[in-house]
Amino acid sequence: MSNILFSPATLGSLKLKNHIVMAPMTRNRASDSVPNELMAEYYRQRAGAGLIITEGTSPSPNGLGYVRIPGLFSQEHVKGWRKVTDAVHAEDGKIFVQLMHTGRVSQLKNMPAGTRVLAPSAIGMKGEIHTDVAQMQPHSEPEAMSEADIQNAIQEYVNSAKLAIDAGFDGVELHGANGYLIDQFINPASNQRTDAWGGTPSKRLEFAVQVAQKVAAAIGSAKVGIRVSPYGVFNEMQHFPEIEAAYAELAQRLSPLKLAYIHIVDHSAMGAPEVGASVKQKIRANFEGALILSGGYDAARAEQDLQEKRAELIAFGRPFISNPDLVEKLKAGRPLRDPDFTTFYTPGAKGYTDYPRG
Repeated sequence: MSNILFSPATLGSLKLKNHIVMAPMTRNRASDSVPNELMAEYYRQRAGAGLIITEGTSPSPNGLGYVRIPGLFSQEHVKGWRKVTDAVHAEDGKIFVQLMHTGRVSQLKNMPAGTRVLAPSAIGMKGEIHTDVAQMQPHSEPEAMSEADIQNAIQEYVNSAKLAIDAGFDGVELHGANGYLIDQFINPASNQRTDAWGGTPSKRLEFAVQVAQKVAAAIGSAKVGIRVSPYGVFNEMQHFPEIEAAYAELAQRLSPLKLAYIHIVDHSAMGAPEVGASVKQKIRANFEGALILSGGYDAARAEQDLQEKRAELIAFGRPFISNPDLVEKLKAGRPLRDPDFTTFYTPGAKGYTDYPRG
């Protein structure tokens, strides 16, 4: 039996039942962006994790670029999410909501009336995006954000974080990865501004730092984490020469804020570019809070990285989809059930809450 992975953990003031995190995964089951009983059951089933991080949840109507993703900017959303947090807490679990503004990764057919597709620069996405009303459609062209738009978006993260606490969440994770709005500011593929929000690697970090700073001030730094994806290419993000120095600087600038954690995305197990040990080490060296590592882990590798103090917590993603009792299976060394990829993003219970335990 592993020594650390299944033992209790501490994250800020939170006591976690183990060192296993359920990673955020888009599942597209919200109705008109409002969480529902089905979602509450899904998360309740997986409350064996030390910490659950929800699917990406928009802090703004402008960030609802995908079909059926949840929001957290109204009292209706608070009531919906309260069903989820109550269900998880009833199982002695802990849960953070991931705040994800889709930015340019959007299609207006998926969004409420009167919304806008906003991005650091007016650089559109290639390819198509699914809509329920018209199937696959080209991405909508984004508007370059004005200074007022940027300040408004930062405040939307703050307001959403406050609502998250009202909804019973133990904290929030800022989605600064995978080509969504915060990452769009960090990466020159989507940020070609020449003002205070772009033009140099340091200026491109400013949006991420200010969102983290103001959210931490609003709800308490121990209740805030951030997810990043150095070397990520999802949603047309690109490699840039200063990438490791930029993420080292980001960690250095976030460290004084006393955030709960930095969560590093590593999708190399699914064919994405490798996230080398060097950038992870630089983030760790420059950040005093906890580090969460993710990406193709099994129990043995997770235990090794914990033993070698590469991270405080290890996140598991897709195995949680088809194994609601993943923690028990990992602990007992039992084989895992494979997921049905065709139901990852479809409406309803099939492939969502109907995976059996055992």
